Amino acid sequence: MLEARALRDAFGAFLTGVTVVTTTNEAGAPIGFTANSFTSVSLDPPLLLVCLAKTSRNYQTLTTARGFAVNILSEDQKDVSNTFARPVEDRFASVAWTPGPFGSPVFADVAAWFDCSMHERIDAGDHVILIGRVEALENTGKTGLGYARGGYFTPAATEKDLLSNVEGSLSVGAVAERSGEILLVPAVSGGWTLPFVDKAESEGMDVLERQFAAEIGLKIQTGLLYSIYEDTKTGCQHIVYRASLGAGRAKIGRLFPLQDLPLAEISDSAVRETVKRYAQESMLGNFGIYFGNHEKGRVHAVAKKGDA
Repeated sequence: MLEARALRDAFGAFLTGVTVVTTTNEAGAPIGFTANSFTSVSLDPPLLLVCLAKTSRNYQTLTTARGFAVNILSEDQKDVSNTFARPVEDRFASVAWTPGPFGSPVFADVAAWFDCSMHERIDAGDHVILIGRVEALENTGKTGLGYARGGYFTPAATEKDLLSNVEGSLSVGAVAERSGEILLVPAVSGGWTLPFVDKAESEGMDVLERQFAAEIGLKIQTGLLYSIYEDTKTGCQHIVYRASLGAGRAKIGRLFPLQDLPLAEISDSAVRETVKRYAQESMLGNFGIYFGNHEKGRVHAVAKKGDA
């Protein structure tokens, strides 16, 4: 017989995101709770699932609701997660929210939200599985909040630890994508390269995003780390992020389709391999992080775009 605490602790070894599941009760009042048991299920039809304990005070309301929303919290929303995980009198008082297109509360500043109709309920031991059909969604491009073994983790904290060990100059680049195209800018030596900015140790990502915006004329939302390497000739460290590109026309550079990149016109071998790998991994939906130098290193797979 398995001991429940040991089983729970072992389940907790799995790194997850953090969500807040919301709906409204019969009186139209919003209710919600923190959950990390969220999974994408299907693209066609668009389905997702969350698990709800039968002991939850929200059990009756959720299992009889016409739908629910899943709010994927961003990395600066730990307070929101804690609020909706505790018996607070009015959980919604401290969060900005609006009714979603299908009626359930959706939050501001999240990484993404999904407003769903109830597709199916499945009894599963001491939990019930709620399968929702996605009726509307928003993907903000923000990086999600992580959770494992009872604690939160964020890419920002990982970056801070990483940069504390960087010696010498540091250049930060972005593979900025929009609708299957990435932005390349003119290289000093001719041809094309990724947009790069110099980073001082005290600068945060908000400062870097403003620098990118000033250089290319478009808003850019940085995401997860994608490549970390040193130019052994110059000693300069390079960090490249995956990023999403805002709407509009860039004041420098061009957008190139991932299936038609001008690889022969990218003289920097590290940049060339970075964009080539991005195009390949984007097709597979499976991204990794490159660690090494300008010429050789290893790719560690860490994230999937989605399961088909």
